[in-house]
Amino acid sequence: MMNEAEVRQLFIETGAILEGHFLLTSGLHSPLYVEKFQVLQYPKHTEKLCAALAERFTNDNIELVVGPVTGGIILAHEVGKHLGTRAIFTERENGKMALRRGFVIEQGQRVLIVEDIVTTGGSVKEVIDVVREHGGIPVAVGMLVDRSGGKADFGIPAQALLHLTIPTYQPDDCPLCKEGIVLTKRGSRKL
Repeated sequence: MMNEAEVRQLFIETGAILEGHFLLTSGLHSPLYVEKFQVLQYPKHTEKLCAALAERFTNDNIELVVGPVTGGIILAHEVGKHLGTRAIFTERENGKMALRRGFVIEQGQRVLIVEDIVTTGGSVKEVIDVVREHGGIPVAVGMLVDRSGGKADFGIPAQALLHLTIPTYQPDDCPLCKEGIVLTKRGSRKL
């Protein structure tokens, strides 16, 4: 199993940890951004990270892995491969997280939710709701990076390969804005 120092080193080596002034998907501002696709662009790194994530849940009788679009697709696929399960993903439909493309969650199916980077946990909570709405049992959450500082609570067990305590600011209270540092928008969700 990869330890946290090894995961951090891999993110650093691939340039996945960026410094600047960033607008996060949550709407918060931050001086650091984790660009997961800098590491996920390498299949050997993705496989290694997902094997380490899957290993944490091998005794949980996981029957299905679900991740939110976009990074969650790759993670669900790789973690599902290592756990020997099916892997599906959720995506937004009319602004709400949903199952599409004919995906089905069987009644009572034990589900692992995977996510790349968690700041507030909003997307994960939406996926948990979708799993429950379709009769699945959310068993646990697996994350590549928990940057919530331990604040994200899903009501079910959660594990991350890397924990980062990165300051975030409300736009009105952002010291980076006050210093006039140019704001960069990253990520894929429109606010």
